[in-house]
Amino acid sequence: MRKTVQLLSAASLCGCVATAPQPDAGGQRVDPMPVSLTLEEIITTGVRQRLHDPASAKFGTMLAGQRTLNGRQEIVVCGTVNARNASGAYGGEEPFIAKIYPDAGSSFELVAMGDGSPNGRPVGKACQTAGLPILGPDPKT
Repeated sequence: MRKTVQLLSAASLCGCVATAPQPDAGGQRVDPMPVSLTLEEIITTGVRQRLHDPASAKFGTMLAGQRTLNGRQEIVVCGTVNARNASGAYGGEEPFIAKIYPDAGSSFELVAMGDGSPNGRPVGKACQTAGLPILGPDPKT
């Protein structure tokens, strides 16, 4: 988050146009783990809070893994969700990447959602780097 703010601040100060920062799964692979009902509830509740029509959300594949990064335990989750957009139509499955911190009351952080950027498939790539490949091979690579 701090890197994003710094990049945006630097771009606005110099008047340059910067490319969007890539979502970061921490750069370290995770140890795969099953998505329990409790974990699924935390994920779906957290993602629904960021949707235009939360009740319409249909979740697809969800993969999770755990690791310790900088002394902090975290669970990285990658998945897909399809929900109605502002016009009331389903927009198609959108990938997401999130982190859950078990040692902080299972707090939820949505790192990024969607791969419709001109930079390729940043969420899918971040998930693959973490060891949680939710999408098929990228035709652009």
